[in-house]
Amino acid sequence: MDCQALIFDFDGTILDTETPEYQCWQEIFSGHGFEMPLAYYSGFIGKANGGASPLDYLELQLGRPVERDSLRQRFRERIQEIIATQTVLPGVLDYLTTARRLGLRIGLASSSRSPYLLSHLERLGLLHFFDCVRGADSVKNAKPDPELYLAVLAEFGLQPDQAIALEDSPTGVRAARSAGLFCVAIPNTVTGQLSLDHASLRLNSLAELPLETLLSNLKEGHYAALES
Repeated sequence: MDCQALIFDFDGTILDTETPEYQCWQEIFSGHGFEMPLAYYSGFIGKANGGASPLDYLELQLGRPVERDSLRQRFRERIQEIIATQTVLPGVLDYLTTARRLGLRIGLASSSRSPYLLSHLERLGLLHFFDCVRGADSVKNAKPDPELYLAVLAEFGLQPDQAIALEDSPTGVRAARSAGLFCVAIPNTVTGQLSLDHASLRLNSLAELPLETLLSNLKEGHYAALES
């Protein structure tokens, strides 16, 4: 494999927003005397907002409607408070700086909306690394559809076998693999409890395997058996 680009997911891959989100929903559920099972919440991880909501499950448990606007506002305030203290996940900065030094293109494919992505990348001092940022608002179909990855590849003028996807969730891995990319799964505290068997390679963190080693292994075909 002659890799020409890295394509990152954002939530849970660059910044661990998914563990705090689950924590915030659990706080809301706990206030009503219930818990939200991870098996249920996992259906929302890596997908664009809209459609079903954790509040659907809360109302089902309570047997009555809840004040959705008030609870959503409480969730937004709490999650912003927590995420503001989050730092880049281990190994991410090393991958970005190494990719830039090697002349690789760097893209972002996320089911979050572009303003959210650009704001956080700028806050974290990472925006200048990215040649292309694609959020859910830039495509018709977000993950697990492969459209986000295909959009970044089209922007770069590359084929799927010329790029590596970096993901943390089953939804994201399915999107990357459906687009034909080699996909490295780096689960966080929440997604680590979910099945990522369809990933090309699974790491505990990007700090576990330097990018240059990964690229060398790919070029030498070390992961060919995993792809078959």
